[in-house]
Amino acid sequence: MSELPPNGDHDQPRPLDPFDEIIAEETDRDPDLAVIEAGSRTLRTQGGAGQADVPARPADPEVDKALREVESELATRWGETKLEPSVSRISALMDVLGEPQRAYPSIHITGTNGKTSTARMIEALLGAFELRTGRYTSPHVQSITERISLDGVPISAERFIETYQDIKPYVEMVDGSQEYRLSFFEVLTGMAYAAFADAPVDVAVVEVGMGGSWDATNVIDGDVAVVTPIDLDHTDRLGETPAAIAVEKGGIIKQDATVILAQQPVDAAQVLLKKAVEVDATVAREGLEFGVVARQVAVGGQLVTLRGLGGEYPEVYLPLHGAYQAHNAAVALAAVEAFFGVGAQRPEPLYIETIRKAFAAVSSPGRLEVVRRSPTVVLDAAHNPAGARATAEAVSEAFDFSRLIGVVGASGDKNVRGLLEAFEPIFAEVVITQNSSHRAMDVDELAAIAVEVFGDDRVQVEPRLPDALEAAITLAEEDGEFTGGGVLVTGSVITVGEARLLLGKG
Repeated sequence: MSELPPNGDHDQPRPLDPFDEIIAEETDRDPDLAVIEAGSRTLRTQGGAGQADVPARPADPEVDKALREVESELATRWGETKLEPSVSRISALMDVLGEPQRAYPSIHITGTNGKTSTARMIEALLGAFELRTGRYTSPHVQSITERISLDGVPISAERFIETYQDIKPYVEMVDGSQEYRLSFFEVLTGMAYAAFADAPVDVAVVEVGMGGSWDATNVIDGDVAVVTPIDLDHTDRLGETPAAIAVEKGGIIKQDATVILAQQPVDAAQVLLKKAVEVDATVAREGLEFGVVARQVAVGGQLVTLRGLGGEYPEVYLPLHGAYQAHNAAVALAAVEAFFGVGAQRPEPLYIETIRKAFAAVSSPGRLEVVRRSPTVVLDAAHNPAGARATAEAVSEAFDFSRLIGVVGASGDKNVRGLLEAFEPIFAEVVITQNSSHRAMDVDELAAIAVEVFGDDRVQVEPRLPDALEAAITLAEEDGEFTGGGVLVTGSVITVGEARLLLGKG
């Protein structure tokens, strides 16, 4: 990175409400945090190309066959929910591959919700400043190739197959030397890091799979570590409190890194700040060093003013709905500023027009994505109570539905009661269904919980997702074509991906 983006001195924003108002909103902060923060440096300054949608299956039958063979081979490995908490296997794979993950700087992202959307925003911003990017995210909505992107575009099926074939002998070598074979996620992580080195990329944007400390992605030394909001999820593996979960997620914070912290529960913030002190990391916190100054609903999204590490960025159009996406945008902007040294080597903000162009091109499939009109059908991959609450708030703000029907298919290892309770105030009725994954909660079990939350008269059960979609659309149209009925499909990334295909996307 020999050159920094042009500064925005000639296009400074007009004065808005004082940023101190954001700080004043931090009513839950614990005074004891000051003791921790005293030992940590903080970032304080005074004073892209569009992204591709979800790829379809390859049109070439031979390529499609080869991709299915790779998918079948990967499916023989431990799935993403079966873990042996260790980075020994992925470290061994990186060693025999020649440490490809060290060929480029990286931005590492963890947290409970918002990771993928934040990663896509970071990618768009970096790309707008003419850096070649690699992005690794999970899970995928429809195609496994979505997980590995170059320059904002999922790698082609051909390249995915080639990358797998290139590392396969080394994977088998590591399999033979370890107590357990490499998992599905570990092999994909190795593929991503190899593909990025081969490209080559200028910077990698990497989302953890689960946790942080022992996640397979954690063989990189992220120059910037991003922690999106922490809440309760995967409690059987990560811990039963935000603080316990933060211990695992804080594992991505490396020596002398810059840490971008979204707003956190107080106990989680204490853990993360303590970790930053231990490794002499620089910290920037949402609500203090950066944040959302103002936002208003706009057609197809929202207009936001963001406070970054180098100043304010006014009138930025974000084509995504919900306050949580505005906060994701603030986190993404701060991460990119930190990557470019804003707030440390340089006090001025990044060029505002480039920032506006990048955010205007952001997409996030399966996150409050409208896939049909008359009635409007919206897809959202919320799968835990915190995500569901954010989605419910965003739907109420962005859509003027007179009658909203939910279609819910969830995984069996999630807090489905909490998820349903979050949606209960906005759903007139809910259609309970089941996706095709072996992880899916049994439809009758899910329906029983739904009846307890919604009451028997507001719950309909359709075991097959196509039937559930048809039933929900019929219910939304009950009062006539022009009554403003809508459908929200949610509960699982897999449910959303399958609904997306059924509704003609991808």
